[in-house]
Amino acid sequence: MASIKIDFNQKLGKVKPMHAVNNGPSYKFAVDQRITNIDDYRAAGIPFARNHDAAFYSTYGGEHTVDVHNIFPNFDADPYSPESYDFAMTDEYVKVCEFAGVRTFYRLGSKIEHWKKKYNTLPPKDFHKWAVICEHIIRHYTEGWGDGMKMKVEYWEIWNEPDLDPDDSTHKRCWGGTAAEFYELYCIAHKHLKSCFPHLKIGGPAVAGLRETWLDGFFRKLKENDIVPDFFSWHRYDKNIHTFVARVRKARELLDKYGFTETESILNEWNYVRGWTGDDWVYSLKSEKNIKGACFIAAVMESCQYEPLDMLMYYDARPGGMNGLFSTDMICEKLKGYYPFYMFNTLYKLDSAVKADSDDGDLYACAAVGEGEAAVMLTHYSDDDEKGAIEAEVDLSGFGAENGCVIEYYLLDESHDLELVGKATYYGDRFTPAFVMPNLSSYLIKIKKL
Repeated sequence: MASIKIDFNQKLGKVKPMHAVNNGPSYKFAVDQRITNIDDYRAAGIPFARNHDAAFYSTYGGEHTVDVHNIFPNFDADPYSPESYDFAMTDEYVKVCEFAGVRTFYRLGSKIEHWKKKYNTLPPKDFHKWAVICEHIIRHYTEGWGDGMKMKVEYWEIWNEPDLDPDDSTHKRCWGGTAAEFYELYCIAHKHLKSCFPHLKIGGPAVAGLRETWLDGFFRKLKENDIVPDFFSWHRYDKNIHTFVARVRKARELLDKYGFTETESILNEWNYVRGWTGDDWVYSLKSEKNIKGACFIAAVMESCQYEPLDMLMYYDARPGGMNGLFSTDMICEKLKGYYPFYMFNTLYKLDSAVKADSDDGDLYACAAVGEGEAAVMLTHYSDDDEKGAIEAEVDLSGFGAENGCVIEYYLLDESHDLELVGKATYYGDRFTPAFVMPNLSSYLIKIKKL
């Protein structure tokens, strides 16, 4: 029998925002609003939404939204004049996010361009001018410049996946220049923006992987320019939790190696992917929208809470092929992948994460405790579709009350959408419920003192 040990006395700091996402709810303030997911989005308590690739979705504003070239459509215009900017659709999008209770994590740059001809992922004609344009976008959203707003947008990310394709590629999807050119753009933009906004978090560059040769050049260039990024953002798609966690540790190791010990490590694109081509890609997209993708989400969140990572941002809550939270056709309908976000938010709202140990490599757990209540997430996930059930005993200690505690079990599996499936009262300081957990199942356990 597998064993999970939860010690509510061993507090390990705050629960981290492991349930952040890319992109906000589908909602319009216009009178022709019909179908929306904003209530469920809000109920999941999602803390941050990165706005990368927002321009792919028409409800957000499409090609008039977020990207620097959409807001500043004529690069030859005056960057100091509000008339040069078109903020209208992005204004509505960030207000919708605020209305949903989520804070914007702003990606400066362009969405990915998969098509044959590249339009907006090419290097800007003038790196310094591009930095000044970004400055005024920030001023618009945080200082009210250009008839703007004074919002709490703390994270400002420079570009997306500049390392995705090599210098000699003829199909550069995110950065059309060389690595050296990107290093220069980043340094110019970072120094300018940080000088203007020392109180905000400036970072990036949302690298596609942890390619050490590319990163060695990038980090060395930062050191030469006396730049310490407030955060380092990077991406990982995987099928195996253990290799996923290994990359989390590698990212922290690389930052520390170059002296960026205070720089946040933010994994701001991730999802289940078995492979990027052929049948593996089709299998991946289908899995992301079913119970397998959901349990992968839960296991990653549970694992990363205890790893040297500051935030997870799932890709993607935007309606599309990789959205495992909501139905693409009927955005108001929740998919299995929605529930781990709701589950993790139950922990996030409590005061402290606590120690959780598993002696089975396919059984993952995370727990938190607050004043008079506690919660546990427990997930059985394996990429092996033939994997059998696990018998598991959960040893809960350090949380008791003189009048007893009520414990409730909510199940997420192929047949249950986080439904209450059991309830009991226990007395004393220790309780050991047991479960038979098929592969691809997850429990939320709520405990409350009477």
